[in-house]
This record gives sequence, C-alpha cells and structure tokens, in this order.
Amino acid sequence: MKKFWTYLCWGIFGFLLPFSLEAQEEQPLEPEIKVVDSLYREDQFYFTFTYNTAGNLDGLSQKKFSPGIGIGFLRDMPINKARTYAVALGLGYSLAVYNHNLYQYPNPTPNGTAYTYELISGDTFFQRNRLTQHFIEVPLEFRWRASTLSSHKFWRIYTGFKVSYLLADTYRFQNDVQSVTFRNNPDLNKLLYGCYLTAGWNTWNLYLYYGLNALYKSAEVNGVPMNLRNLNIGLQFYIL
Repeated sequence: MKKFWTYLCWGIFGFLLPFSLEAQEEQPLEPEIKVVDSLYREDQFYFTFTYNTAGNLDGLSQKKFSPGIGIGFLRDMPINKARTYAVALGLGYSLAVYNHNLYQYPNPTPNGTAYTYELISGDTFFQRNRLTQHFIEVPLEFRWRASTLSSHKFWRIYTGFKVSYLLADTYRFQNDVQSVTFRNNPDLNKLLYGCYLTAGWNTWNLYLYYGLNALYKSAEVNGVPMNLRNLNIGLQFYIL
C-alpha cells in the first residue's frame, strides 16, 4: 500500500510539472530598463535652402529669386565628456543659381575663347539671365549644443569653414532677339571657400555663408575687375 501512494505521488508530480513550467514562462516580464547611451554622437544628414547674392560690383543687381540647395552628411566627433562640444567633418552636394543683370558671352579668338561681361541696363528687357553651378562640398565645423543624454531636441550654434569644388556650370541668356547658352566657363573659380554659421532649435536653424574668395578668377566689367563674393542666407535642417 505504501508503494501505491509513492507511485501515485510521483505520477501526480509528473503530471503537474509541465503545467508548472508553462505557468512560469507566462508570468509577466519585468519592465525593461532603458539604457541611455552616454557615448552618443550627433551624426546628421543636413539639407540647406538659401537665397543667393553676389556683391562687390557696382551696378550688379538680382533679378528674380536666386535659390541654392545643399544636401550632405556630417560625422560628429565630441571633444568633451558631456558631449556638448564637438567637431564635425562632412561631405555633400550643393546647387547655386544666380539670376542677375550680368550679361556674359563668348568670343572666339585665335587662341581659344575669350568671355566678355557687361551689366544690363535697367530699361533693357530680357526673359532670362541665369548662372547655375553644381558643387561637391566639404564642411568642417565646430559645434556647441545644449544636448543631454536622453533628448535630441536642443539649442545649437555650429560655425565652420567650407570648401566647394565646381563640378559644372551653365549660363543662359534669353530675350526677344537672341539666346545665349554656354557651359564650363574657364573664368569661374573651380575652388571656392568660405565661412558659415548655423544656429537654431532642433531641426530648424538659420544659416549664413560668406565666400572668402571670388566667384570669377580675373574677369572684368568695363576694365573693372569683378570681385564677386557670394552671400547665402537661409535655413538648414538637420536629420539624425
């Protein structure tokens, strides 16, 4: 009789064991503890939209809106423990459009092509007078931000230096009597560089860029050297 009860107890235990294990597996899990990344980086894609102007030439004026866009990526490298200071190096593409009253046309010569530049008077009608440029750009910036380990929304001030290499350019002029189009003007500087400042909150930031060298290398208007420096004002958006 003793053996009967022993076998019965073991049988009941064996029968209930799988249910016990299943019940343990179905118990609610402890809430996960979110681990904060103390070594975060603000690596960011950027998009820039600007209004472009070119100054330092008397009589030059903008006609219509002159837009500029830029896209690229910046690699963030923090330099303090709180990670509120950093340097960043990037690579991107930019498009610059200038709608102005600077007329340009090529003149064939025995030694190649020479380009002539004139300012269009205010009473002269034309439908289009546009210079379009495409660049590869390399920005290097110093960053300050009021970021924390748990939030990516913060105030920022980023200032930097940017080098831009001219990939291609196109000039177009059109009025009622003639149309002029040419590409890759050798008088344009292939390498442009300048300083910029970005400041704002979270995604929205004001953007200001000033060129430190001229758009044209040695071009003249009526014997006066053109020292056109580009000034771009607009917005820069950062996306993680």
